Amino acid sequence: MQCDYFDAGLCRSCTLMGRPYPEQLAEKEALARRLLTPFGPDAQWFAPVASDESGFRAKAKMVVGGTVDAPTLGILDGAGRGVDLRRCGIIAPGILAAFPALIAAITRAGLEPYDVPARRGELKHLIVTEAPGGALMVRFVARTEGSVPGIHAVLPWLQDALPQLLVVTANIHPEHKAVLEGEVEHVLTGESVLPFAVNDLELRVRPQSFVQTNTAIAAALYAQARDWVDELDPRSVWDLYCGVGGFALHCASPTGDATDRAGVPRRATRAVLGVETSPDAVASAELARDARYPSPDDRQRIRFIAADATAFALAATTVPELVIVNPPRRGLGSELAGWLQERGPRHVIYSSCNAESLARDLAAMPGYRLRRARVLDMFPQSTHFEVITLLERA
Repeated sequence: MQCDYFDAGLCRSCTLMGRPYPEQLAEKEALARRLLTPFGPDAQWFAPVASDESGFRAKAKMVVGGTVDAPTLGILDGAGRGVDLRRCGIIAPGILAAFPALIAAITRAGLEPYDVPARRGELKHLIVTEAPGGALMVRFVARTEGSVPGIHAVLPWLQDALPQLLVVTANIHPEHKAVLEGEVEHVLTGESVLPFAVNDLELRVRPQSFVQTNTAIAAALYAQARDWVDELDPRSVWDLYCGVGGFALHCASPTGDATDRAGVPRRATRAVLGVETSPDAVASAELARDARYPSPDDRQRIRFIAADATAFALAATTVPELVIVNPPRRGLGSELAGWLQERGPRHVIYSSCNAESLARDLAAMPGYRLRRARVLDMFPQSTHFEVITLLERA
């Protein structure tokens, strides 16, 4: 992939830009094997899953800079000034096509971009998410509540310009610090949830809930976990760091033939519990569950709770037959890794976006051996990738 912004030195976020893609993927798998082979020399490595090289990001987090009359969407330079990246090649085409209308809406609404060095202005970020069907969620991240009337006033024009625009919110982020968004969210449209189809499941994405940025690779990731879970066929599963329920809902019931060996229809009996700190994400997961599994029995069988994963596990009095973990880049940490080592089930599926923290966690869990692994390239043009592993008690 070639990028004019990278070539001009305006953006270096994609550190592998210009490298042949097969070479990128091979190096990522080689790194994963080097870090993880000590924990399972005989592990089975599945073929890596390649991504599209460009247009793969279904969620764009754009810093707003410039002026009211000439806004920029992109990043900040070393002096804290806006660098416009409105034609960034890794962003999904549907989002790129929406940028001109969004830029015009900023001007129409009179939203002054936030000046980081001067600490003045209103609009800090635009966060745009595209569902696989093309529907959009746009979040205006502003410094004060005073920006909300302007956004609301321009909304009818924006909806006419972007018929695919389903959810629009104003997020209030008053603090001057390097975080993406604040706690307060005003939903300005009738719809507050973005339907997000992944494989045969429709996830429901609320404004402050996390969704994987590369939808095609997320689909492969969830499908791989489901295949391993169905093969092991546990009666109970915990999905720690469950987000909007991608792993949990994919693994909630067996796939394929829904009959036993005698040909008698069988009911799904696998109990699944998802644990996530974000109440918004838990609400999203429950919406998707209720749409896919509407019976009261299934709502008891598939549950989601808002809690810290480590605190939940340490306080638990029972242990499921299988645990799925998908932690942030820092990994599980010593407490949760220690709990798995001392009390964890026979099988753990660990999905990691940081093979180095995964290796540290495995070193703290010598009771487990790596049995299967697969690299999935969630982030082409960068050194980041996802690796999913199946661990088994030694």
